[in-house]
Amino acid sequence: GKHTALVELRGVIEPDSMASADVVNTGLNDAFEDKNTQGVVLRINSPGGSPVQAHQINQEIRRLRAKHPGIPLYVVVDDICASGGYYVAAAADEIFVSRGSLVGSIGVLMDGFGFTGVMQKLGVERRLLTAGENKGFLDPFSPMDAKQRGFAEQMLAEIHEQFIQVVKDGRGKRLTEDPILFSGLFWTGDRSIKLGLADGLGDLPYVAREVIKAENIVDFTPKENLAERVAKRFGAALGEAMIKVAGAGGRLR
Repeated sequence: GKHTALVELRGVIEPDSMASADVVNTGLNDAFEDKNTQGVVLRINSPGGSPVQAHQINQEIRRLRAKHPGIPLYVVVDDICASGGYYVAAAADEIFVSRGSLVGSIGVLMDGFGFTGVMQKLGVERRLLTAGENKGFLDPFSPMDAKQRGFAEQMLAEIHEQFIQVVKDGRGKRLTEDPILFSGLFWTGDRSIKLGLADGLGDLPYVAREVIKAENIVDFTPKENLAERVAKRFGAALGEAMIKVAGAGGRLR
């Protein structure tokens, strides 16, 4: 019968995971195409992840909403909807949170480590040969190059601007004018509502019952079956074994 369609987005958004664009978009398409769907809830519990994967989900939500104008899509936030998670959420008709949810972190980062000081203390010499002056880009075992750092910062700024524009396009006039919104900070559910990042308090049963008016919930989240899980674990174990064998062979030579 008539129902609320549920799709889950849980964990880090990255390729080859259950939070990838391929998986989430498959669930969203199935949910929108079902003739008894009265509304779709994308329940998010994610700290973020790949900006490319998040963008692909965001764009698919926008496409499906345009294709099915009579079916609304709401986001319900569990514990956290940050960074790439919020990138996805910004495409929804409305966003519902709990008081203790963490929302925001509209920013981009590139992290790593530098080991040059340790190498100097240990008397280790780095020997890096490249063809192309930037092929060893931000190598952690070499001193940081000022030009390469500037290039990386510019690239991050460009991605950040794309993120900001996606949020503005999705949230529109609901956002406050406070520039702190795009500083990378995150807020509780209550505060996110005041800032315009979310629309109200509510969990999945509330949205299904009171907003969509279809209390029956059907889960359209693609499920990873037992055979797939075993295959992945076997593949990972086999890969580790091959690496160990290759490593041992290298040492013997």
